[in-house]
Amino acid sequence: MGILWSSYLNGLAVTAGLIVAIGAQNAFVLAQSLRREHHLPVAALCVLCDAILISLGVFGLAAILAQNPTLLAITRWGGVAFLLWYGVAALRRAVRPQALQQQGNGERRSRRAVLLAALAVTLLNPHVYLDTVLLIGSLGAQQPAPGAYTLGAASASMLWFLALALGGAWLAPWLARPLTWRLIDVGVAAMMFAVALQLAVPD
Repeated sequence: MGILWSSYLNGLAVTAGLIVAIGAQNAFVLAQSLRREHHLPVAALCVLCDAILISLGVFGLAAILAQNPTLLAITRWGGVAFLLWYGVAALRRAVRPQALQQQGNGERRSRRAVLLAALAVTLLNPHVYLDTVLLIGSLGAQQPAPGAYTLGAASASMLWFLALALGGAWLAPWLARPLTWRLIDVGVAAMMFAVALQLAVPD
């Protein structure tokens, strides 16, 4: 029982330390939460993706990806292209008054469109594979109870994205001003461009 609990807490702590860092996925979830636009399904999708990727990493995929840089390179440039596209879309919302008025009048994207965008932000971001699969997965494979570690890691993901989704939605009434939405979209665009640059020009 002690081994299971220790592995669970290790997975919880490692994942919590990595997932809280601001990145493209967190920025996307927060923006959807502030808009109250399918934010809970988006959070649930992110948790599901994390759980699947962590499980794959712990039980073997981490070792496979580490030996196949071509797969990571393909994902890297696909991620750069998507992040640039999404950043431009956020900037267009910020600089076009008409788009802000439509947003304020309640026009929302379909759940399918939002979930596809969330899936792209998650799976086209190489940091997801480097952190979630390679780092978290490699550490989990060395645990005395890999299953408990995986459960702990998935728990951290669930707690974080649920807090982000509910917290953003709770703050929405206090932030529902056109200037605030402009700043949010500019911030999201800046984050997307920064991550894209980091991927395109690695250290």
